Amino acid sequence: MKKVLFATTALIALGSMAAADVRLSGYGRFGLDYNEANSDNPNDANYNGISDTTITSRLRLQVDMSTETDGGVGFNARFRAQAESRDNNPNGAMFNGARFGVTYGGLIVNVGNIIGAMENAPGLYTTGTRSAGTGIDGMGFMSLPLKGINVDPTSANYLTAGTNFAWDAYSSGGTGANGIEAIYTVGGFTGHISYSDDNDNVDAAGNFVSDGLSRGAIMLTYSFGDYYVTGAYQSADNAVTYTDVNGRVYDQEDGQYFLAIGGEWGNFGAKLAYGSNDIADSVTLEGNMDIGAASNILVWVNNTSVDDALLNVANESAAGVAAVAEDLDGTAFGINYQYDLGGGATFVAGYAQSAADDDNSQFQAGVYFSF
Repeated sequence: MKKVLFATTALIALGSMAAADVRLSGYGRFGLDYNEANSDNPNDANYNGISDTTITSRLRLQVDMSTETDGGVGFNARFRAQAESRDNNPNGAMFNGARFGVTYGGLIVNVGNIIGAMENAPGLYTTGTRSAGTGIDGMGFMSLPLKGINVDPTSANYLTAGTNFAWDAYSSGGTGANGIEAIYTVGGFTGHISYSDDNDNVDAAGNFVSDGLSRGAIMLTYSFGDYYVTGAYQSADNAVTYTDVNGRVYDQEDGQYFLAIGGEWGNFGAKLAYGSNDIADSVTLEGNMDIGAASNILVWVNNTSVDDALLNVANESAAGVAAVAEDLDGTAFGINYQYDLGGGATFVAGYAQSAADDDNSQFQAGVYFSF
């Protein structure tokens, strides 16, 4: 009888909800990308079969659904479909993993394809640019002060260096972290905690291979007027790591720290951000200026100091590690220009140069339009 009463009560509660709201939105972007790191000349040392000049593009369609009970509790969900092309590698559109949310007052609780506490930290990405980086598609997001080295799980060697986003974040093209998070805002304060836990890895016969990756993160930020200060921390278990010949384990996901302070003064803005993990310490200084009523120019410089032990790896089995680490170590910089064309359209141009010894540079120019 109690089960029947409970079910009846639940049906009455659902029946009292206001009409649901379904909204479509999104954007398109396209332009030219020149990347010095690419080459379709087999005689070049950096030959990878990709032309140094290609078209970069993306079309994103976002679906947001929401409703609210008579008691003021909101329920919502979001998913996206996007088709894009980078380095002349086009991908068709497919829906990503869904995110579900509950809101009440200043509290938000999300499950599924979560935002992630580290990802949500103000100052992590560039300020106000359409790509959240430089140029049309972010150009590798070299301005981010959290660096990493991608690891091949099947070998002991690192593969590539850069910003490898080793934290939970909303995935536009995949399933995401399938985690849980809570965000609370009151006045100028926002606190954000997130957690995700992957299944264990098993072989075809169902035998245990390794523990699944789990991540926990916290972000705190306070805004006062046109200024903000923020800090974030992530701890992770069972991430893919590298162990050097001296037995030191590098885990770029466990013990990641991020701090930033920024603000605006009339037509000017600035940000100072710092990130640290087992791989490197990194600092980004950014400034931007409005030019007239429609233009903005933003410049940034990033200095990264890679752990000395990674730079000095000498064993033959990891001969590529030092070279890859050197590509991160040093100073990178970029500049981004935007012009508001009206009607949700923006012209964007950007230039970035990496910290790599061969001074790889990249330039992009194109158009964003929102709908």
